[in-house]
Amino acid sequence: MDGTIVDTEPYWMAAEQAIAEEHGGTWTHDDAMALVGSDLLVSGAYIKARLGLAHTPEEIVEMLLDSVVAQVRHAVPWRDGARELLLDLHEAGVPCALVTMSYQRLVAPILEHLPPETFRVIVTGDMVDQGKPHPEPYLTAAASLGVEPGECVAVEDSPTGATSALAAGCRVLVVPNHVPVPAAPGLVFRDTLEELTPAELGRL
Repeated sequence: MDGTIVDTEPYWMAAEQAIAEEHGGTWTHDDAMALVGSDLLVSGAYIKARLGLAHTPEEIVEMLLDSVVAQVRHAVPWRDGARELLLDLHEAGVPCALVTMSYQRLVAPILEHLPPETFRVIVTGDMVDQGKPHPEPYLTAAASLGVEPGECVAVEDSPTGATSALAAGCRVLVVPNHVPVPAAPGLVFRDTLEELTPAELGRL
C-alpha cells in the first residue's frame, strides 16, 4: 500500500525525522531509505537503536502511526493511476487483497475513499507473525481469497515487498517509487499504473 497505492513514504519519513529531532538525534536520507517497505516493528527497533531511545519498538511504532494517520486524514496521496485501477478491478469483479505492512488504523482512513469491498481480503502488518520480506503476508492473502499464489498478481514498489511476493509464488508487477528494485526473474516492471487495465494486469 505505502508507496504502491498511496505515496505515503514522505509521511513516514517526516514522522521519523520528527522523532529524531524531538529526541535530539539526527536522521539521514539513508536511514529513511533503509526502512522503506519494512515491517513496522523492524522500523521501530531500527529507530530505537539508531537514536538510542528508551521507548520500546512498539511505542515508537505508535508514535509513527499517530503522525502518519493524521497526515493521511488531511490528504490521501494517491499514486498516479492507482485509484482508477482499483475502481476498474472492482467494477470488473476481480477479487483483490490488500497486503501491507502498515497497521489497520492507517488502512481504515484510506479505504474510506474507495467503494466497500474493493478489497475482499486485507492483510496488515499487525495481523501476521512475520512481515515482508517473508512470504507469510502474501500466502495469508492468497489463502483467504481461496486461490493459489501463482494465480495472483502482486503489485509492489520496494525490494522488500517484491521479495515477499516472489517467495510466496506470486507473479509480481513492480512500479518503483522511492527505492530502486533490482531486476530479478519473475519481476515485471512498469513506470506507472496509469492506463493499466484489469485485462493487461491479468496477462502478466
